[in-house]
Amino acid sequence: MIKEENQTEILIRMKKEIIYTKDAPEPIGPYNQGVKIGRTLYVSGQIPLIPGKMGLVNNDLEKETIQVMKNIEAILLKANMTFDNVIKTTIFLSDMSNFEKINKVYGRYFNPKFAPARETVEVSNLPKYVRLEISVVACEID
Repeated sequence: MIKEENQTEILIRMKKEIIYTKDAPEPIGPYNQGVKIGRTLYVSGQIPLIPGKMGLVNNDLEKETIQVMKNIEAILLKANMTFDNVIKTTIFLSDMSNFEKINKVYGRYFNPKFAPARETVEVSNLPKYVRLEISVVACEID
């Protein structure tokens, strides 16, 4: 186990940076939209919240998925990245029978040859009772 003082030194060396943009929804809890450590960006799970209004896109799964992807894109852009930088995604669904529709929209954002690693899981519930949440990990690529 790393001693606490060593963890702080490592974080200082790696320059932990909080990523925030008004073009993505405000966090609805004690977390940040994104955290960049070194060359890696960790984007918090995004739901179909409309930035600024904090209202939900709902009743249309395609539009909900597009809003989630727009929220992720806004955070990526703030960190000077794009979907090409995404190396890992996690998709949480409240109902796995929605997988095909969500996957179709999600797929528009990635080049299939360079698509990120991913897992998709069904969960019993999600924040604000939405049908999907997606988080990503991205990395600066030389």
